[in-house]
Amino acid sequence: MRNAIGSKPSVIILAAGRGVRMNSIMPKVLHKILDKPMLQYVVDSAARLNPFRIVIVVGRHYEEIKRSIDPASTKGRIRFAVQREPKGTGDALSKAGTFLKDFKGTILVLNGDVPLITAQTLGKFLRLHRKGKNDISFISFIAHDPSVYGRVLRNDSGNILSIIEEKDTIEAQKKITEVNSGIYAIESDALGLLKEILPNTLKGEYYLTDIVGIARKKGCNVGAYLIGSESEMMGVNTPSELLKAQQTFRRILIDKWINRGVMFLDPGSVFISGNVKIRSGAMIYHGVYIEGKTILGRDCIIHPNVHIIDSIIKDGVVIKDSTVIEGSTVRSKAVIGPFAHIRPGSDIGSEAKIGNFVEVKKSMIGKGTKASHLSYLGDASVGKDVNIGAGTITCNYDGREKHKTTIEDNVFIGSDTQFIAPVKIGRGAYVGAGSTITKYVPPMSLAISRTEQRNIKGWAAKKQSSVVSCQSSVRNKKSKAGKRKGG
Repeated sequence: MRNAIGSKPSVIILAAGRGVRMNSIMPKVLHKILDKPMLQYVVDSAARLNPFRIVIVVGRHYEEIKRSIDPASTKGRIRFAVQREPKGTGDALSKAGTFLKDFKGTILVLNGDVPLITAQTLGKFLRLHRKGKNDISFISFIAHDPSVYGRVLRNDSGNILSIIEEKDTIEAQKKITEVNSGIYAIESDALGLLKEILPNTLKGEYYLTDIVGIARKKGCNVGAYLIGSESEMMGVNTPSELLKAQQTFRRILIDKWINRGVMFLDPGSVFISGNVKIRSGAMIYHGVYIEGKTILGRDCIIHPNVHIIDSIIKDGVVIKDSTVIEGSTVRSKAVIGPFAHIRPGSDIGSEAKIGNFVEVKKSMIGKGTKASHLSYLGDASVGKDVNIGAGTITCNYDGREKHKTTIEDNVFIGSDTQFIAPVKIGRGAYVGAGSTITKYVPPMSLAISRTEQRNIKGWAAKKQSSVVSCQSSVRNKKSKAGKRKGG
């Protein structure tokens, strides 16, 4: 029955389950671990095997699941099969088979709710399957509580007989701790065995596990490889299992970075996404969240409660407490924060300083420029070695459109300055504190827009005298009113 195996497998991912025990209207496989759906983790591991095709079997949430998959992760090789009625895993696999009619080779069957499975384990499994020249193989593992899985039955020679569920076991079989992971390698010619699976008498569903016993009776080569760990093979069916998977995944990632020379002050409080990359020598404090496709350079220091999303942080950057950085680049040896917000589309130059309560949005900040506190820089291009005083604002929005502010190199901006965009400040110019700049400022000039100061002598004394007189009048009125009421 067995085919000659090509170098590329095809992959089928079963993701049509309703996930009733999640107690959520969201499809089970779309619940997130860290920052992406658990199904995406399975797709990513499958894609690393460079498969001929990936077929995802979905149910009534087809459109929602399709939108959730990152198209870049599959390079156009993904297809979706729809299981309109939930008739079990065997029926789901038969629905996917229509997309692989012309495929000859090994079909790897995965579950969309097993997010911790790695490409390394799957690759090893496929090699063992091919080496054993099997028609059907599956991964097994030793379970702490085997009653929640299908147990693996072997004969005295260690050969596979079948997979048996808890309700069907006799007392002696309950001692078996080797269980089925639900991950299969099936030769394309063996898919015809799906037609011989009978519906379960209680639920009327077709269980894929039955194909193992059927294959053995047909004289097919069946193998089970005890290469899985319970944590890696863990399925997610409940909110508590989702939390457990997230904790396990986070611990695996943190351990990986520790082994690569990244230092953590409190690893248990740090959350790092699977696509993040960190170079050695980085130091990460407690309460830090690093998400998306963020890259941290060598010798960065990330202080407590920092949140970084989809950003590039170059070597030697210091990010101080409670700073948020989104979709931006921070170049080498810059210092950001504390309490700064770098919004998407920003590029902070090397050795720049973006300090306390400074917000930068879609702006280029040049090398060595300093905005140390209480400023907003939006839609701006700021040159090198610019000093931006406290309270500076680029007024970039006129109610309909965004406009650009350009500040050239070596400009000095005094505190409490407003730039009414679009406007340009020439190289080496000075802007006096408290100015509102609406026009072009030429290079090496001084721009000031203030009303002239006036000092009114004696004004404070007159005001104080007026207040005292008013208070005395109020007391007299209250006294007279009290006497009338008493009489």
